[in-house]
Amino acid sequence: MATITRQTPVLPAPPGRAGFGMTLRSEFTKIGSVRSTVWTLLALFAVSVGIGAAVSSVVAGGWSQPSPPPVPGVPPPPPDIYEAAQVSLSGMLILGQLVIVVLGALVLSAEYSTGMIRTSLIAMPRRIVLYVAKAVAVAAVALAVSLVTAFTAFFLGQALLASSHHSATLAGPGVLRAVIGSALYLTLCGLFAFAAAAIIRNTAGTITAMIGLLFVLPVLVNVLPHGWQDALVRWLPSSAARAISATAGNPHLFSPWGQFAVFAVCTAILLVVGGILFRKREA
Repeated sequence: MATITRQTPVLPAPPGRAGFGMTLRSEFTKIGSVRSTVWTLLALFAVSVGIGAAVSSVVAGGWSQPSPPPVPGVPPPPPDIYEAAQVSLSGMLILGQLVIVVLGALVLSAEYSTGMIRTSLIAMPRRIVLYVAKAVAVAAVALAVSLVTAFTAFFLGQALLASSHHSATLAGPGVLRAVIGSALYLTLCGLFAFAAAAIIRNTAGTITAMIGLLFVLPVLVNVLPHGWQDALVRWLPSSAARAISATAGNPHLFSPWGQFAVFAVCTAILLVVGGILFRKREA
């Protein structure tokens, strides 16, 4: 009598370790699907362009006024033509950096507050891969939106300044660097806040700490004696915004890219510390 042998179906091999590419796509999906981050990006564009346009309109009115009569023996001050670029970008550097800080903080701290970080770690148990993917997603989104915002604010601001005959063009000395550098500065602000969120793990605490570093600390330094101000101001994160967005040099700061490098190194150190704590601490 023949024996019928039933063969067990061969299951496919289990998939390998979850990869960085899939994790990165997941992080982009999270940023695009979470309503708070979308509204934050829209607020960044609206606030930066709106304030830049308002400041440009006010400055254009002042520059259009006739110059005061010359004082005998005192040479007239040169017209500050090329700083027109910084005027149109002022919205990004006044409140835009605060908005991007909120985005950087929310990407990670919001998952801690809702408990979604546990789900993310189940889907991607390799913590460093998850951490790096989140950081890359923050940087990519922040840079893309900041570049669009910077060029929009610049062209709108220069259109408003054109009536004063003190407008700038991208071909002017240092102007293109100021526009692109402002977008890069905002990107670093987002990464700085993201790294702080990995350390603090609380949205309110992270935003408060960033306000202290970017807004309060420069004010405190300004009340110090001038000798101390000159020694400390070039090491402040916010000084990178002043240097990179200006077309003229500042004797109290490093070169524009040198000052930007100071902030970049601080951000890199904070990202490393945040990554170490993200890997070691319980969710």
